[in-house]
Amino acid sequence: MPSTTPSVGKKLIRRGAQTALSPTERRKIGRALRANAPRIAQADWRPAADRADPVEILIAQGKHRIQDLLPVRYGRMMTDPFAFLRGAAAIMAEDLAGTPVTGYRVQSCGDAHISNFGAYASPEGTPVFDVNDFDETLPAPWEWDIKRLATSLVVAARVDSYAPKKSRRLARIAARAYREHMARLSVLPPLAAWTSRIDLAAAIADIESTKLRRAMETRLTSILDSVARHYDLAGGSTASSRIPERPPLVYHLDKHALPARKALASYSETLENDRHVLLRRFALRDVAFKVVGVGSVGTFCAIGLLIAGDGTPLLLQIKEAQASALAPWAGPSAYANHGERVVVGQRMMQAQSDIFLGWTRTAIGGRHFYIRSLKDSHLAEVGVRLEASLPFYAELCGRTLARAHARAGDAALISGYLGQGGVFDEAIGDFAVAYADQTESDWKVFLAAIKSGRITASDSPSQKG
Repeated sequence: MPSTTPSVGKKLIRRGAQTALSPTERRKIGRALRANAPRIAQADWRPAADRADPVEILIAQGKHRIQDLLPVRYGRMMTDPFAFLRGAAAIMAEDLAGTPVTGYRVQSCGDAHISNFGAYASPEGTPVFDVNDFDETLPAPWEWDIKRLATSLVVAARVDSYAPKKSRRLARIAARAYREHMARLSVLPPLAAWTSRIDLAAAIADIESTKLRRAMETRLTSILDSVARHYDLAGGSTASSRIPERPPLVYHLDKHALPARKALASYSETLENDRHVLLRRFALRDVAFKVVGVGSVGTFCAIGLLIAGDGTPLLLQIKEAQASALAPWAGPSAYANHGERVVVGQRMMQAQSDIFLGWTRTAIGGRHFYIRSLKDSHLAEVGVRLEASLPFYAELCGRTLARAHARAGDAALISGYLGQGGVFDEAIGDFAVAYADQTESDWKVFLAAIKSGRITASDSPSQKG
């Protein structure tokens, strides 16, 4: 059942109720919330005696997905514990529902592992770093996002053979960066805090390793000089272009073309009028199916190639939105349309959202969709390379999550709870280590289920039909 708000501060932390108070008063409210959940209690992780079988959770989730793609999802998750964690948002959501919370909720990412942070271009073409996946977004306890982020750092570090102390240190780095940046944002005027962003070039300039910093600066410069080559398409001569196939990830399949075309035809109704005018300058030329990520595998995803009169290409991603994995524990979304839920969450949390972000107002074939510009694969690669320096990446992701939560919630209140010392950081480090152990244990159960034939794993999707 959905998590409930602890007693202390119930009236004061209703959405918007505390915003008329001064930052000092709101910090006091935050400190008072320690009565609900002492900061040291954030370390707690003990699996419940009746904890659900993790494989059963995945099987239940898979019933609402494209069945031909489930073996691919499981095949990707079996790679290592980090790949498993990426696909296990529903498992962790159920576990987090039993952990201590202050009772204060924000618009959460819902799946804040490190691979859901990354680089993308702002509408002006400036490279920024932000949370970039919102499939599970929902109002929820703010602690859940930071715990998933910290756990993902520990699990990723173990996969990369980090020593135990260094793995735990990454979680503490992320928690400290979150706490310190939240404190900085809490004293800014509301408009300044709302418009703050993580500039990618500035973030790279902060990398301590001279070798890595220079390599990343060189790579970023090269990418910005070649943005027109996004997805191997170039403007000016693409009037007859088709989306290049990249089996088994991107391929043309007629049975998926019609719902994608219907989604593109109807979604423009949710764009602002000026974006609608801009979109009308492009005509749909091609559609291809795309197998994405780890956690999203099995949901419908396609790419639409649109061409302007001068041959300029525009690539849009058509992605299915299902109910958030957090919903059984955080409560249902206020939006019956899950495409709208994703779009609202993204606009709330991202410093600069995609100008073509929108959703389909009505279900198509029983599915809700949202549409966005396809992520620039070259810029996405920058984020992947930044992950190679996990200590730097831990700090960057912690700071980025604080900025996202500050937009969606009350920075002063959260900062008041966090305090100035390292109590919270240490607790999150302890939780991340304990839940990383749980993840590794669940991964072994998952591998055993594949070995026994309970579920099937595969390297590539079936393209029958």
